[in-house]
Amino acid sequence: MLVAVLTYVGYGVLTLFGYLRDFMRQWKIEKCQNATEREEQKDFVPLYQDFENFYNRNLYMRIRDSWNRPICSVPGAKVDMMERVSHDYNWTFTYTGRVIKDIINMGSYNYLGFAQKTGACQEAAAKVLSQYGAGVCSTRQEMGNLDKHEELEKLVARFLGVESAMAYGMGFATNNLFLFPLLIQGCLILSDELNHASLVLGARLSGATIRIFKHNNMQSLEKLLKDAIVHGQPRTRRPWKKILILVEGIYSMEGSIVRLPEVIALKKKYKSYLYLDEAHSIGALGPSGRGVVDYFGLNPEDVDVMMGTFTKSFGAAGGYIAGKKELIDYLRTYSHSAAYATSMSPPVVEQIITSVKCIMGEDGTTIGRARVQQLAENTRYFRRRLKEMGFIIYGNEDSPVVPLMLYMPAKIGAFGREMLKRNIGVVVVGFPATPIIESRARFCLSAAHTKEMLDTALKEINEVGDLLQLKYSRRRLVPLLDRPFDETTYEETED
Repeated sequence: MLVAVLTYVGYGVLTLFGYLRDFMRQWKIEKCQNATEREEQKDFVPLYQDFENFYNRNLYMRIRDSWNRPICSVPGAKVDMMERVSHDYNWTFTYTGRVIKDIINMGSYNYLGFAQKTGACQEAAAKVLSQYGAGVCSTRQEMGNLDKHEELEKLVARFLGVESAMAYGMGFATNNLFLFPLLIQGCLILSDELNHASLVLGARLSGATIRIFKHNNMQSLEKLLKDAIVHGQPRTRRPWKKILILVEGIYSMEGSIVRLPEVIALKKKYKSYLYLDEAHSIGALGPSGRGVVDYFGLNPEDVDVMMGTFTKSFGAAGGYIAGKKELIDYLRTYSHSAAYATSMSPPVVEQIITSVKCIMGEDGTTIGRARVQQLAENTRYFRRRLKEMGFIIYGNEDSPVVPLMLYMPAKIGAFGREMLKRNIGVVVVGFPATPIIESRARFCLSAAHTKEMLDTALKEINEVGDLLQLKYSRRRLVPLLDRPFDETTYEETED
């Protein structure tokens, strides 16, 4: 409660100073550096929302240096970053020409370590580049359908254990444009309140009615399902044409894993459809890396639409939709992405094919399975150590997305800067990506991280946590060397 109150006070102080600075800018006491509308435009509809503009001007600009930092190397376990400075309080940046070497990368979605410049994936992609070139310059329905695209889709379907799959060139667009041909007015979407922006936008573009249920709350979801069946559509009371449940495998800001067995049970009970976004979970969860369905030991046929991206665990780009053959055949004809988007680049396709075969063991090695296991071990070890230190950590124990709570606005920028000084690259997140009082740092674990790297990062996080007073937890995990790896024993500590 104290932290929550102090967080609100912090935003209150920032807001007051923001209004004071706007007053000074209006009277030319302080130079106004942001884009403003001309006097003759004042009577028109404003180009910017008032609060959004105020927030960007007076809050975001103070910590803008925490984002968009340019790297100049492969985003592997370590990265090289271009140094930049600002002489006008983050309104503009200048590059010094210096490169900061060997920063431990705790921010990229390189879950299985396939983002690398050496090895089988790189060699295969280079070979395909010399044979097919970098681009296709056409859509799949015209002159852009390569044998590599066909091979990729068959491989993905076999990897997921479904009848058919279709690959898209962009993961975000996969969600945006998929729902449109399947749902129309008179359909209902039940969406988790913390679903990704791509799902939210895709649901809105579809024209279907959208209702929100509380995050991972099965009681809330069941109540919406019951109400939808009992009351039907507004005004007419006709039954809904389709009811689609929209969930993610791992939620990228919370680190939580969907309660999939319960969602499937409700879906079957109320005869609805299920759309599962596995952008962060495919490759990163399950004994064989097949995602959240594999993690819970469920039947893939119980999920009507399986979506995922190649941008994270596979170190490439693009996304896929998988499911029944009838569904995929329909999408090949009516999906806007299939009809109008340029085909995936051949080297990118080959990167995905090689990495998927590695995970499945079809390359003749056990490297893929070892990476999946290494990621699981790194995740549990890193989460346990942070809890032992006294940090508040969100999410499931097996989730490689690890949010560490910062709360107060001043600590967002301070944490990112202090970690960078210690050669650790982290992602800090605040409003509007999170609720305004739940700012956090988000670590993404990788199979490429060695124990020495994690121990170095944990040592620095511990020091910065003491410096910025981030150890809010009163329930500290007891570090017992003889404790089983996944057991959680807590001990109350004095405030």
